[in-house]
Amino acid sequence: MSAGKYRKEHNCLNCGAHVEKHYCSDCGQPNLELKESFWAFISHSIAHYFHFDNKFFQTLSPLLTKPGQVTLDYLAGKRARYINPVSMYIFVSIVYFLVVYSPKHVEKNAHESIKVEREKDENVTDSVNKALMLPGVPKAIANRTAKSLNKVIKTKDFKRLGFADQEAELKRLEVENTSLKSDSINDLIEDFNDIHIERNDSTYAAYLVRQKKLPLIEQDNWYERMIKKRAINIGEKSEVIQETLEHNRPKQYFLLMPLLALFIMWNFRKNHIYYLNHLIFAIHGMTAYFIVQIFTDPLIKHVFGKGTIVTNIIELGVVVWICWYMYNALKVFYQRKRWSIIFKMFWIIVMYWIAFNVSEVIMVNLIYYVAT
Repeated sequence: MSAGKYRKEHNCLNCGAHVEKHYCSDCGQPNLELKESFWAFISHSIAHYFHFDNKFFQTLSPLLTKPGQVTLDYLAGKRARYINPVSMYIFVSIVYFLVVYSPKHVEKNAHESIKVEREKDENVTDSVNKALMLPGVPKAIANRTAKSLNKVIKTKDFKRLGFADQEAELKRLEVENTSLKSDSINDLIEDFNDIHIERNDSTYAAYLVRQKKLPLIEQDNWYERMIKKRAINIGEKSEVIQETLEHNRPKQYFLLMPLLALFIMWNFRKNHIYYLNHLIFAIHGMTAYFIVQIFTDPLIKHVFGKGTIVTNIIELGVVVWICWYMYNALKVFYQRKRWSIIFKMFWIIVMYWIAFNVSEVIMVNLIYYVAT
């Protein structure tokens, strides 16, 4: 890998030890001349890069296609062909962060989005009404479907209204219901009231004003007010909290790695393997997951978009791949029977899911207190 002219002297410039040939037997530094040409410097750098590049791809292929095998080889001493697990994890996680994480600072045109949504609703309504008018559709089913669809559309329209407009619409419906005495209008008023209260409580000050208007027996106690205040404040800062949370996601995965290794060790304690070996296994598995996400996440975000059929297929494919990879990795590395692996795999997933959600709650609270 070294490129340059070797020195005639036999003293190591790094540690001072005696050098027999081209490399120091104590520290491993090549015994090269200090002065080198520009092209020698470039060729040396390229040699180092392609040495890393070569080892990276030698590790990447079996890591993705032969679950558990890289860990077995590494622990068996076959390490020359592979990158150090931690080095590869750090490199891949940096790429993952750069590719997957993209801050969202896009200003939305509210009026344009409302217009588009209304056009979509009208198109859906027209399509359903035409289908219900076809011969053979029972009248009772057609009427119930039309009423349900009409209620959904009205609810969506009501949510788009401002606070004052919502209040005016509620008063209009109450007046209309006074004369008609309709159960459907009464149900609609109840639903709209819940939405209106939620909009009313969009700030803590508005929540307190509404509380003062209620009878004393219906007012929230001090604990309920404290919880409500925190929920409203988190809601107000939800965009900042979510962005900061995504920004710190790689750190979250990294900090959960030792816990994942611990969960694996608990489930396979009869194998009598050192904790460090479980940790290396977990690092290789998480690295493989990051690599898959690096390729699939940009496709979902920038090519197909969320909620499309292709996106759903990709997401399902990732879940299937995770199950396949985890099952085969556990089977190869721990040498257990099929149902034993499936049972232990289930409990590892459950424990990691609980740990992930607990850490999520802790992170949200920390971000909230820092932000406020």
